[in-house]
Amino acid sequence: MDLPTFWYLTVGTLVIATAMTLWERKAHGERAVPLGIWAASYVVFAIGCVFAMKRDAFPGVTGAALTNILFVLAYLMVLQGVRCLDGKASIAWPAALLIVVAAIWAIAGEPYPVHVWTYVASLPIALACILTAIALSRSRAVRELRSRPVAIAVFFGHGVFYLLRGTVAPLLVAFYGESLLPVLAKVTMYEAVLFTVAMPMALMALIREEYQAQLLADSRTDFLTGLRNRQGFFELGARALRDGATQRPVSLLAFDLDHFKAINDRYGHDAGDAVLKLFATVARDIAGTDGVIGRLGGEEFAILLPGQDSMVASRIGEAVARGFAERAARSDGLQLTATVSIGLAEAASNTTALAELLSAADLALYKAKALGRNRIQIAGTEGVSEAA
Repeated sequence: MDLPTFWYLTVGTLVIATAMTLWERKAHGERAVPLGIWAASYVVFAIGCVFAMKRDAFPGVTGAALTNILFVLAYLMVLQGVRCLDGKASIAWPAALLIVVAAIWAIAGEPYPVHVWTYVASLPIALACILTAIALSRSRAVRELRSRPVAIAVFFGHGVFYLLRGTVAPLLVAFYGESLLPVLAKVTMYEAVLFTVAMPMALMALIREEYQAQLLADSRTDFLTGLRNRQGFFELGARALRDGATQRPVSLLAFDLDHFKAINDRYGHDAGDAVLKLFATVARDIAGTDGVIGRLGGEEFAILLPGQDSMVASRIGEAVARGFAERAARSDGLQLTATVSIGLAEAASNTTALAELLSAADLALYKAKALGRNRIQIAGTEGVSEAA
């Protein structure tokens, strides 16, 4: 194919990428800003391609300079869209880079048009692409996504290609002669077509996978309390046990809010929801990041404590019960009496499954309730202590 055909193919690819990105934007409102920026960048890329095809129609190096500035602008827009994923977009230094590119064309464009267009103009593009790859590698928003390495590879590879074009290509042309320039132009267009296909696909893959991951997380999260639901608790708890197979002891606290139905009947369901949310907050604050906390259903909760024996777990359970009762009774809070019964079980061996541990804690919990509630019962013992 000749060069004009490559240009038209690139423009067509960018038009399709723009339409697909705008369509994707309608489905992902939470990522409307980066998707909108990327769609706009594809439009700028396409306009740059049109200018590139017609650059000889402009006086002097004006056409080439405008083309290069438009391309650099488009790459910087893609970078800003990536940075928007973490809320870090900035226009100060991209604007400065565009001014530098314009200054290079103003100073060196007329004396050295071929060298600036073929080599120097590649370097800002290489910089923008490598910075985009770095931004993706550091992004917290896409850190866990499987498509992130692919996106990083797309931008890093494109950046390295343009870096070589701006640094190694002049040496090759000096050695083999200017007959290499048409070959370099065709190779550049081949790579450009591949990039304009891979770039939108990689970026959309990030958004789609992030959305799917959020849906998956939501399906494992209790809407009211923000804790993990039963499925989420069992999945994360089993993973914690598996990852820390040699980390023993492991304890589990099972909680049941006392007389919760009576609270709903007397104060209303809004008060009942407030009680559940208050307990979740207290449990999260006291258990900390090491505890795996979940709402198993209704007024039943559980905390898995890897690395903690029953003595430490008992103190944590008592602290949760005490903090919950105190905060529920505050005059500036719910102003009601709320207590909790607790069952505690410690893993008997390294092979104890989470379901077995929870079953043992549940049996202890039922005994605590039978003995009058508002207390903690340790599985396999007769000792009972007041929880609050």
